[in-house]
Amino acid sequence: MITKFQHGWQAMRSSFWFVPALLVVDAVVLAILLITLDMNVDLHLAARWPLLFGAGAAGARGLLTTVAGSMITVAGLVFSITLVALSLTSSQYSSRVIRTFMRDRVNQWVLGVFLGIFAYCLVVLRTIRGGDEEAFVPALAVWAGLMLAFVGIAVLIHFIHHIATSIQASSIVARAAQETLAAVDHLFPETLGEDDDENTGGDLASALAGQFWSAVPASRTGYIESLDADALLDLARNLKTLLRMEHGVGEFVVAGTPLISLLDPGDLDASTTARLNAVYVIGRQRTVEQDVAFGIRQIVDVAMKALSPGINDTTTAVMCVDYLAAILTRLAARRIATPHWLDQGALRVIIRGPSFESLLGVAFDQIRQNAEGNVAILLRLLGALHTIAGATPSPNRRRAIGQTVDAIAEAAERCIASPSDRDRLANRLIQVRQALIAEPVSFVQTSRN
Repeated sequence: MITKFQHGWQAMRSSFWFVPALLVVDAVVLAILLITLDMNVDLHLAARWPLLFGAGAAGARGLLTTVAGSMITVAGLVFSITLVALSLTSSQYSSRVIRTFMRDRVNQWVLGVFLGIFAYCLVVLRTIRGGDEEAFVPALAVWAGLMLAFVGIAVLIHFIHHIATSIQASSIVARAAQETLAAVDHLFPETLGEDDDENTGGDLASALAGQFWSAVPASRTGYIESLDADALLDLARNLKTLLRMEHGVGEFVVAGTPLISLLDPGDLDASTTARLNAVYVIGRQRTVEQDVAFGIRQIVDVAMKALSPGINDTTTAVMCVDYLAAILTRLAARRIATPHWLDQGALRVIIRGPSFESLLGVAFDQIRQNAEGNVAILLRLLGALHTIAGATPSPNRRRAIGQTVDAIAEAAERCIASPSDRDRLANRLIQVRQALIAEPVSFVQTSRN
């Protein structure tokens, strides 16, 4: 239940309706409060400050009508600019980064401010009376409407500056990297020790291969967006059996295919199947909160688009490699979740999750494959691996980094013809391989940061 609530909260944060709706409600409440104050307390505002508050019914209606009309027009303009920015971001960089762009609170607040001012003016306009009616002009509420109009002008200026900044490649990649680093800190908070054994569970999987497993089918088709780990462990404890995840977070599952398997559970009833399915949140797209690989994937997609022949933007690709290096350096010093979950010494769940090797491959394999012949990218990849190698004490992780270095060396040997470029790459390769056999100089400092 908590995981589903968190997923719903993240979905609302990524929408363009939640924050604007809250601001509209706040604006209506503010209008009602100021009108009530004007009706019940005679503040003599028009007599004390006639230049600020002295306006008849016709003048107040004219002012608020102008403000309301202007605000709804600007709100439409803001919405149009936002859609153009989303379209540009999708075509120029990657459709995967649109969700990060939509979660930008500035865009949501700007749209909400203009809609809120419009709603405020409508509520105040409804209460102004003049002519043959008993005259009533809420002077304080009308003055507040004028001040809100100036706030709207300031917000529009800020929005134009913000939208011009946020669609730049540096801002988009930095936001994706920041979100991914936050997920790394949340999912993998523990520092990797020098003596930690990174057993991937291959021996246990082989030992259980001949056992009878009963598959629980998925009830929906889509991507696994999140998983309630505590609920899954509780179910395994209550069922007194061993659970094996067939799909991990971020993977695509088809309805009716195995989602999770139970070791010799006997007869599976519909209630148990529903409870196991309820542990997962399956949706139409991946999310980064429990899926670090998707955060890395977003940056890789931007790099791939930059390396495409139609764009050929090496600078943006280099920037992506730099941010990927920052993420992998953080991961290199962290303990990835163990594939085995125990309950009082008894094995209860065999999870399907990421490893450092798989995340390293997601980050650099496709960029390396599409950067063959691009000396700048190959050099930057080697520089990134040099940095990552210095952050981990794990021999297994250094071995994986070394395999990636060897693949880059093979690509350079095959595709680089210039002797000077080959010499530069050869010198860089020597430095990286030396770092792989050296002590992790800055391991303690990196893990704290």
